[in-house]
Formats: sequence, C-alpha cells, structure tokens
Amino acid sequence: MLLSAFHDTVLSQIDSGVLAQLGNPTPETPPVADKLLKLVRYFTWFVLLSGVLGITYAGGRFAWEKWSGGGLASPKMVAGAMIGGIIATSAGTIMNAVIG
Repeated sequence: MLLSAFHDTVLSQIDSGVLAQLGNPTPETPPVADKLLKLVRYFTWFVLLSGVLGITYAGGRFAWEKWSGGGLASPKMVAGAMIGGIIATSAGTIMNAVIG
C-alpha cells in the first residue's frame, strides 16, 4: 500500500518532469574579493621572501660552521627551509585536495 502511494505520487511526477526545474545560476564575486586577493598576493610574496631568506641564512651558517670546524646543525635548517617552501608553494593544491 505504501509503495503504491509512493509510486503514484512521486514517480509519476518524475516521469512527467515536474519535480524540480531550476535555471542555470550565475556566480557572483564576493563584495571584498579584490581586497582579499590583494592580501593573498602579499602573503604569497612574504612566504616566498621568507623562504629565500631562510635558505640564504642556513647556507651562510653552513659555510661558517664548515670554516670554523664546529658542529653541523645547519643542514637540518636547509632541509627544514626547503620542506617548508615545498609545503608553502603547494598549499593551494593541498587545500583543494582536503576540501574536495
């Protein structure tokens, strides 16, 4: 009885194409999109600059440690700066993968 009522009401509407008819929605940009994009560009330049400065500092420290004969801690700094740079440059791809 319940299945026949479902069939009579819903499935007959699907066959006739009456259920939901929506037009194509047009996307709109958010009101502050230009300011947000400018902020993202500044942040991108900051991350790039800090990565270059980090690798340069670690390279200079590596040379100083080699020259003075001290312990070698700077290869870890170079590796950390490179891994951080890789993560920072691929952040967009990572977020797209996480969000779906």
